Amino acid sequence: MTKIKRLRTKKLRKSPLAKPCSYFPEEDIGISPKQSTLSPDFYQIDALDLAPRLLGKYLRRDQVVLQITEVEAYRADDSACHSRFGVTARTAPLFGPGGHAYVYLCYGLHTMLNVVADKEGVGSAVLVRACAPVRGLDVIQQRRGSTSDRPVLLNGPGKVGQALGLSTDWSSHPLFTPGGLELLDGPEPEEVLAGPRVGIDYALPRDVDAMWRFAIGGSDWISAPKNTLRSL
Repeated sequence: MTKIKRLRTKKLRKSPLAKPCSYFPEEDIGISPKQSTLSPDFYQIDALDLAPRLLGKYLRRDQVVLQITEVEAYRADDSACHSRFGVTARTAPLFGPGGHAYVYLCYGLHTMLNVVADKEGVGSAVLVRACAPVRGLDVIQQRRGSTSDRPVLLNGPGKVGQALGLSTDWSSHPLFTPGGLELLDGPEPEEVLAGPRVGIDYALPRDVDAMWRFAIGGSDWISAPKNTLRSL
């Protein structure tokens, strides 16, 4: 198992993620139309290392910008990872090079966005579990069919996919290419929480218990259960 080192902390301007409602105009948190995308090399690492590094980064599609607040790592040797099925029409993007999207339907209903990690052929990814809204709240609410501006709006992976208006057609999309669906650089969290992943009771005990779920400490914009998360 890859050892997780304590993330280096540094003084950052307080993130709006710690507030009860964290919708702010993007200029308030330093987003610009030319905000830098992350290079392909950023993703060419183990999913377990990539996962906490995605916290605080921004997802942008058309007029919607979300900040990533919670993720889960899925490794190639993990009995909860789709790589266990081998390369199929559905899982082929998972075995592509890091930095591409792997989008699948859960229970035929929920569109789940994953960020492919590591080198081509490995078969690992990071699931985006929750986000906070940064821009395009009205569009997010319309896509979600909700008028809420509280964490319930985006505290689950299916909700994130819906807010971004994603379908499985986005699978294999390069997240480092301007336009379409982009993953942009963002601030490093002051505190990172870790805990076991959610909804993988079918996996081997070692994988069920693995602390491969990561979230921003102090943020209300994370999914349940919260009581299993601990500070790194």
